[in-house]
Amino acid sequence: MRTRRLGWLLALLVVGCIPEPRLQPRPDARVLAGDEGAAVAEANGVRLIADGEAWKGHPSNLERRLTPVEVRLENQSGRALSIRYSAFELLGASRFEYAALSPLALEEANASQPRCIAGYQPGYWRMGATWGPYRAWNRGYAWGSPWRSPWWPSPYYDPFYGPYGPPYSVRCEEPLPTQDMLDEALPEGTLESGGTVAGFLYFPAVGERERQVILQASLVDATTGERFGQLSIPFQVRR
Repeated sequence: MRTRRLGWLLALLVVGCIPEPRLQPRPDARVLAGDEGAAVAEANGVRLIADGEAWKGHPSNLERRLTPVEVRLENQSGRALSIRYSAFELLGASRFEYAALSPLALEEANASQPRCIAGYQPGYWRMGATWGPYRAWNRGYAWGSPWRSPWWPSPYYDPFYGPYGPPYSVRCEEPLPTQDMLDEALPEGTLESGGTVAGFLYFPAVGERERQVILQASLVDATTGERFGQLSIPFQVRR
């Protein structure tokens, strides 16, 4: 189970073609006064504020690989509140559950596997062919290369070379988490009554099939381990 979960997490980190989902409060969500991008939920003396468009750190395109959500918890419940990543999840309209990931899990996934993928890259149109049999020499050269004739046919014409370039290019993703992600992450621990804590939660990238998700936070007493409530904030997924 651990190996399968790690492989699934790595796939989310490496694949760079995932669209960038943006979470915006649903029309029925309670929006924070003065900030329409943040929504609020309260229960049993605990207040949760969540913003799905607040990420401004490095990498700037983090939403292609993960779904960052900034949260703020204000505890007036009269009891100590346990803050754990396992208490947070995004529940998709498809009923798929996206559990919050710890930065340590992200580091483990990146350390265990390479972060490079093969794919196509932008190239040049070639109307003719190469002069010689070593067509690999000609890839990537601009018009007017001495190794290419744009007009005369040749038995060494490469029909697969076009606007998307050779299929042998390799692109590497920056390893996660970055220092900004670590610095801005929601800290785990105990939040005493009267206290406030804020930071980012990092969820797996929301799937293309999702149009709506609900951020859910379980309220757990840090002393007894008793669950005493749940907070929910509905978001719509924009791409």
